[in-house]
Amino acid sequence: MPAPAERRADRWLILAVICLVQLVVILDNTVLNVAVPSLTKQLGATTAQTQWVIGAYSLAQAGMLIAAGGLADRYGRKLVQMIGLGLFGLGSLGGALASTPGELIAARFGMGVGGSLLLATTIALVVRTFDAEEQPKAMGAAMGVGSLGFALGPIIGGALLAHFWWGSVFVVNLPICVIGLLAVARYVPESKDPQGERPDLLGALLSIVGLVSVVYAIIQGPGYGWTSGRTLVPGAIGVVFVALFVLWERRTPHPLLDMSFFRNARFRGAISGGVLVSFGMGGSLFLLTEHLQFVLGYGPLEAGLRTAPMALTIVLLNLTGTGMRVTAKLPGPVAIASGLSLMAGGLAAIAVLGRHGEYLGILLGLVLMGAGVACAQPAMAGAVMSSIPPEKAGVGSGLMGTLSELGNSLGVAVLGAVLTAGFAASLPHGMPKDAARSLPEALATAGPDRAHQVANGFADSLTSAQLIGAVAVLLGGLLAAWLIGRAITGTPAGGGSVPGPAESEPATAV
Repeated sequence: MPAPAERRADRWLILAVICLVQLVVILDNTVLNVAVPSLTKQLGATTAQTQWVIGAYSLAQAGMLIAAGGLADRYGRKLVQMIGLGLFGLGSLGGALASTPGELIAARFGMGVGGSLLLATTIALVVRTFDAEEQPKAMGAAMGVGSLGFALGPIIGGALLAHFWWGSVFVVNLPICVIGLLAVARYVPESKDPQGERPDLLGALLSIVGLVSVVYAIIQGPGYGWTSGRTLVPGAIGVVFVALFVLWERRTPHPLLDMSFFRNARFRGAISGGVLVSFGMGGSLFLLTEHLQFVLGYGPLEAGLRTAPMALTIVLLNLTGTGMRVTAKLPGPVAIASGLSLMAGGLAAIAVLGRHGEYLGILLGLVLMGAGVACAQPAMAGAVMSSIPPEKAGVGSGLMGTLSELGNSLGVAVLGAVLTAGFAASLPHGMPKDAARSLPEALATAGPDRAHQVANGFADSLTSAQLIGAVAVLLGGLLAAWLIGRAITGTPAGGGSVPGPAESEPATAV
């Protein structure tokens, strides 16, 4: 493996620029979550269309991330990051000007393409800028700033929605994109894989078609039915193309994704746990905004302020170094299992204690989740990035992001389907089941006499869906900790030796 990057005098300034780029992606998602109920009302969007506004972004990101990481490693991470900022800004402008749910979904897809280029380069640039000793501190700082976006996003979104039209939540991205472009061009050094001149175009095509098809089937499953041809056909196409991608990557001498990464149990443990964590977190946080606004009756700004404690807890623990000092004293598997157990407990507290309108229960849950993220996230990211060569940081980061987006899409789709199915079953006798597509539609159909019963049914369904998310996060933490622990002790879960980063050999023609 190459020697670690030398300590640059301007490395912390570079980190600040990288954090700014990351901030624009996170701000958009958290701002949009608060705007979901406003979009539902003002654009006349159904629950399915609202899920697509979020899902189109995940679809594009999941489909592009591995290819984006490979492009960044081959052609330059700085170049790819600048292209990503430009595309993200153009997509944000399109979202602000959208007048129908379809136009907004298309704009979100464009933003997802730009976001994939940004996410595939952020962690890679940290790895290439800081040496092994400073990487945990740099990652903790980056995650702390990213969490600041989670805290600021709902507040900014609520303030904008209180005074402007819903499209203003996209306009806020534009100045950040412009500043980010100028800062990246001026301060971020270029880096690339010196052995990566030859592009793996077929591998990129296979990965994009396969992953887009799989995520599309996941998103469409709840609406069309999991056994419908409109779900099974794209799902089958996706599985075939992913399988072809794996076979091709094992044979080509210049793979986009080195399949030997998966021989490392530390790598497998981190990404497997990450999928389940993203499933629980993505779906549950999607439900939380509906809980706060539809069940507890908070306005957009009030809801935004009430979601901030989770992110502020992460910021406090990461930027003060408290989280890093605590987790540094723990073995990696223990830090991951403890952190994700805290996250699962927080989700359960929100579901159970917040069920009857008590915000204190939700506050407790948010603080527990924040502490859990601050404990587990750096350990999981470190486990992934330490198990691959630094010159492959882009594709490793892209793979991490891809699986996270898959989990997030699956979480929104499955937990959204659980909510819809439970809500439909709880509707008073005589009400049409399609009224369960959204709570405002159901309340309008029910009338004042049955409104209380409808609202209670929606709240009960939310609780069930959130508890499923909590179980998924807990299982993810235990799975990741077990696999990484086996790797550290040298006892592979599937038998045989476990190669470390230095032992993983590049894929060659079979």
